[in-house]
Amino acid sequence: MEKLIREVRILKIYAVSLTIVCILFFILAFKDKTSRQRFEEIDVERINIIEKDGTLKMTISNKKRQHPGMFNNKDLKPREREAGLIFFNELGDECGGLVYGADEKESGMVYSFDQRHTDQIMQLQYLEDAGDKKSRTYGLKLWDRPDDFPMEEIMKFEDSLKRLNDPVASKKAYAKLRQEGKLTSERFFAGKTAAGDVGLFIRDTHGKVRLRVYIDKNNQTHIDKLDENGNVIQ
Repeated sequence: MEKLIREVRILKIYAVSLTIVCILFFILAFKDKTSRQRFEEIDVERINIIEKDGTLKMTISNKKRQHPGMFNNKDLKPREREAGLIFFNELGDECGGLVYGADEKESGMVYSFDQRHTDQIMQLQYLEDAGDKKSRTYGLKLWDRPDDFPMEEIMKFEDSLKRLNDPVASKKAYAKLRQEGKLTSERFFAGKTAAGDVGLFIRDTHGKVRLRVYIDKNNQTHIDKLDENGNVIQ
């Protein structure tokens, strides 16, 4: 009889303990989702910032797990990208980012702003060649991109040329696109060039430098107006 009483007592204790544990799990499962959690330090390979409906807005990632990019809500093919931040807009397009990297030969950091439905049109960039011929380039760069040649079309065009594997045909195809005004043109650079010149370098719609206002590495000032062939106009 005493043994039975002890077993009943143990069973009651077990039942009460199990009930408490279940209640705690229930409370944690339905805890207010707006509550904040604080961490003094966290190690993570990638963080995805999303809206309530799951829409991706930003990734913070190391190099290995970096997002390949996205346009029209479709992920691009897997590719190697540097660590950093990638931004996505409500259209399901990548719209800019901040990436950086370095190895024994070179290093750099780029903060990009993308045009709607296509690639970057503005960058703050720093690039350094750490090889035998050391040089640095850094500053603000602007491009012009056509509205009728979106990123998806650019990727299809480049993929078709890769499959073709014909340098001569590729050159002709790019020349045709340039004639049609579908290629990107660099228009502006303000900063320091690899040659050590610091100033403004403005290009025409064909990407040719037409105005230079700069100080060279010997502290000589220059204001140069150039023709279409790159010759200084006196």
